[in-house]
Amino acid sequence: MRALVVVGVLAVVALIFVVMALVRDTQGSAGAGEGCPDDWPRADVTLRDHKDVKINVVNGTDRPGLAADVGGDFRNRDFQVQKEVSQKKKIDDVAVLRYGPKGVGSAHLLRAYFLGDAELEYNAKREDDIVDVVLGSSFQQLATTTEVNQSLGDLGAPVAPPGSCPLPVDN
Repeated sequence: MRALVVVGVLAVVALIFVVMALVRDTQGSAGAGEGCPDDWPRADVTLRDHKDVKINVVNGTDRPGLAADVGGDFRNRDFQVQKEVSQKKKIDDVAVLRYGPKGVGSAHLLRAYFLGDAELEYNAKREDDIVDVVLGSSFQQLATTTEVNQSLGDLGAPVAPPGSCPLPVDN
């Protein structure tokens, strides 16, 4: 009989602790924009469909016509290619993706086309949603659709860069 009384008292005490924890919980009201400094940019971390992604293709190699060739490949995949240009500064990487807060989700998608090997250059002051795709001397070719899908799975969901906060998601 004493064991039942002890178990009953323990059950009542546990119930009181659970109720107190639920009443005092502050996480229930935490939202996407709360706790974010007002002067930090809001990053659009929505993973975009390729037809909604605007890009500039930049040749950062000595290979003539590379920007036009890769720009054509991106157009064939329904990307919105804005410009195809060359830059004087040559890069050794596969690619460098330059973007601002409005281009975070787009840059994440584009990174999959380079199998995660593209370097990311985030600029918090950039105000457009265009991603500059700078091709480097290690670039060979864009990934296939299957490779892109696998790469997106490996990369996970887009995240807000350091010094920014994700835009609140509309429900």
